[in-house]
Amino acid sequence: MKKDELARIETYLRKTFGTKNLTVRARPKKDDSAEVYIGDDFVAILFREDEDGEVSYQFQMAILEMDLEEA
Repeated sequence: MKKDELARIETYLRKTFGTKNLTVRARPKKDDSAEVYIGDDFVAILFREDEDGEVSYQFQMAILEMDLEEA
């Protein structure tokens, strides 16, 4: 994904999740996905899908059981 595309997604996710502490970072050696962080914590992978000229993004977040115990 290109820098301007990452910036647009980051703006959208910050507004959606209500935090300015969220960043979307390019993945090394990958151009079809990015990493999502809140502060220094990795929270998700964002995949870009281009099907028949229509672009969409899949936000994939894993929640570990041990993380739920801390909540």
